[in-house]
Formats: sequence, C-alpha cells, structure tokens
Amino acid sequence: MVQNWAGNVVFSTERLHQPQTVDELQQLVASAPRLRALGTGHSFNRIADTTGDLVSVRDLAVPTVLDEGARTVAVGGGTRYGELTTELQAHGWALHNLGSLPHISVAGATATGTHGSGSGNQVLSAAIAGLEYVAAGGELSKADRFTEGFEAMAVGLGAFGIVTRVTLDIEPTYLVRQDAYTGLRWDRVLADVDGVLGAAYSVSLFTDWSGGSLRAAWVKRRVDAGADETHDEFFGARRDPGPVRFIDAPPDNLTVVGVAGPWSQRLPHFRLETTPSNGDEIQSEYFVDRRHGAAALDAVRERSATIAPLLMVSEIRSTAPDELWLSGSYGRETMAIHFTWRNRPAEVDAVLRDVEAALEPFTPRAHWGKASHVQADQVAERYPRLGDARALFERLDPGGTFSNDRLERLGVRAAH
Repeated sequence: MVQNWAGNVVFSTERLHQPQTVDELQQLVASAPRLRALGTGHSFNRIADTTGDLVSVRDLAVPTVLDEGARTVAVGGGTRYGELTTELQAHGWALHNLGSLPHISVAGATATGTHGSGSGNQVLSAAIAGLEYVAAGGELSKADRFTEGFEAMAVGLGAFGIVTRVTLDIEPTYLVRQDAYTGLRWDRVLADVDGVLGAAYSVSLFTDWSGGSLRAAWVKRRVDAGADETHDEFFGARRDPGPVRFIDAPPDNLTVVGVAGPWSQRLPHFRLETTPSNGDEIQSEYFVDRRHGAAALDAVRERSATIAPLLMVSEIRSTAPDELWLSGSYGRETMAIHFTWRNRPAEVDAVLRDVEAALEPFTPRAHWGKASHVQADQVAERYPRLGDARALFERLDPGGTFSNDRLERLGVRAAH
C-alpha cells in the first residue's frame, strides 16, 4: 500500500517504481499507459494519484552541477531542498526563498507551487531557469525560460512529463536572523496587513483564530555580517527568547531563533534531521489578493469556534506577484492562509467547507497539493491562463500519460 506523507491518502496503485538511471525511467515511461511522479508525498489530496503506475525520481543518478558564472545550480528533481541548501551554502551560494519544510523535493515542491514567505519574495518555482524531463513516449526533453509555455511548466503539476533535473537561479550566500514575538494583537495586524507582513524579509503569523492576540509572529530578517541587531518589539509584540512553541512538536525540531545564521538554517521553520511539522496532520491553504487581507482574516476569525477544535495552528504569510500561469501568486500580491489540522479526515472535510464559504467572497486560489473542495469553475475563474496551460499540456502529452482524475476534474487536463 502506497500512502502520502500524512497517511490520509492511499493511492490507487501499489506499483511504485524507483529507477536508478534516466534511461530506466525513459523505458518505463515509454511502456506505461498512465504514470505519475511521486515526490516526498507531502501532498494532502490526489494530485499525484493515478490508475497506472507511480514513479519516484529520488534514486536517479543525476549529479548536481553548480555554474557560478551563470549563477545557477542544476539538481536532480528528487533532491530534497535541505540537501541542496547544505551543498549550496558550503560553496557560498543561496536560493532566494525556501519553504517551511526542508524535507520536500525540488521537483515536487515547485510543481505544486510551494511558496515560502516574504512580501518581496516570489514562490520557489520562480527561481526555475530550466527543466529536463522525460516526455510522453520516453524521450528526454529540455525547456527553459525561452521555451514557449515555460510559464506553465514551472508550476506544471506533473501534467506534462516526469522532471529529472531542475536548474535554479542562485545568489551569493547571506545571513538571516529570526526572532519570535508574542502578544501581537489582531487589531494591529488588521489595521496594516501589508505593513506587518512586509516588515522583514520573511514574516509568518501563527494563530488559532481565537482571542484578541495571535499565538506568535516569526520574523526573519536578512542581516550583514557583524550587524546582528536585536529587535525587542514588533508592532507592539515582545520578543520571545524561546524555546519557540507554535505547533505540537518538540522545540528541537525548529530552526534557531535569536541569533543570525546561514539562510539555509533560518529560512525553513524545521530542521532537516527532525520530524517535519507535527508529522500527523492534514494541511490546507488558500491564497487571496493581499488587498483583501484584513477582510479575509476577519471572515475566518468569525469561524474560530468551528475551526479551533480541529486546528493545530494556522500560518499567515505573503508572497510577491509572478507570471507563472498556475502559481497561487500569479498576477497579484498574495496573502496565504494556511491550516494545519489534526488528522481527523471526516471532521476536517466538514470544517473546510465552512472556511471556504468564509473566503469565497475574496476569490481564493486553493493550494494545488493540499486538502480543499476546489471546483473546475473556480479554477477557470481564478487562473486566467488556465486554458493556455491546458493546451500546452495536451500538446506535450496528447495521450494523457501524465494526466489523472483530479487534473481532469479541475480542468487542468482534458478528459482522457
């Protein structure tokens, strides 16, 4: 039995292939009528499911290639971000942004629009400069920013091929200090959502939606060497020296607060060698235009009595606009509202309907890899280039090898 990371999804097939070489993968694709890539399994819906076979690229012999002149790194699609960041830091290089979990794979995270945090930071997929993938029929193909339709492939949902290598933009390494603050009042946040979320390189607000204050603000600031300045106050909240506890997980699982360190050890919330997040949970997330941020937050707060009994924690973040057709931040400054739920699927499913009703006036985009009740008409309305993306995927994969029921139900792929 093959399950996702949380165990709330049992895949429709028990056949999980783990090829060792790209040639093996090509032969597999050439002979499979239906095939989907499975990354680290950190999706909470059936985005990776298939009636055919699953394949992991984790074991592919794809070396990492650092090109300092071009300021890029080419890495195997199955490589976990925490492994890549360690290698980059050792050579004096960095990525612009990271997700909260370093445990997720580069190809899987970018394909589903994982975003990280920071009002001035685009989603992780925006760093993609090139892709190598095994296309329908088994041929090895390449695409880069000059390829027609590349804007669809960067957040490609596994809909056009099996990605074997991802080339990412890099920049010189930098230091980040993160501090936790407690006592941040809701009225301060709602009075200036943009100001709060944009007050540092990365800001995460943690809440259970009840009371007059949030649970914590986690603030990550880029600093220069020798300039590790302490900020004791954040919009009226006071700095908490730690240990930080914003989720039901051991404090040692979290990255270090209160002192500057390499970007690779501060931008993620969790440490690679520990259990990611709580480890027994369901996640959902919705992206709204940041112009409607205060109203959207207020609408969710009104449901706090329904939400709180099933909630571990919610996280509120922001991202910069991008031009990737299927990105949650396509064409707008975005606020992301994330929910980490207790692993009680039936009850979570019911409360999600209430949350989605509260957010519906703000035309939310649901995270592609997380639990939601998103429908095809909502996807079509909220992703203006959906039709162009679907046309590209159909051209690259006319037989639907990489399609599945979820993509077809949401209108990302035509029925096959």
